[in-house]
Amino acid sequence: MDIPSLSMHMAQSNLLTDVGTAMLAKSMEQADVITASMTEMLDASAMELSVNPDIGANIDISV
Repeated sequence: MDIPSLSMHMAQSNLLTDVGTAMLAKSMEQADVITASMTEMLDASAMELSVNPDIGANIDISV
């Protein structure tokens, strides 16, 4: 293999590595956003139970 083609292959390999790293960083960022929103949603439902602890605890049915 000659020097120019080796240089091209190395540059392509570096580019693919950089793109893969950028995609991984983006997906990790998205996972952080999803985790934060899920935590916020769970905190909101816990707050509702602390305000109205009796709601939804029992079901009264008469037939």
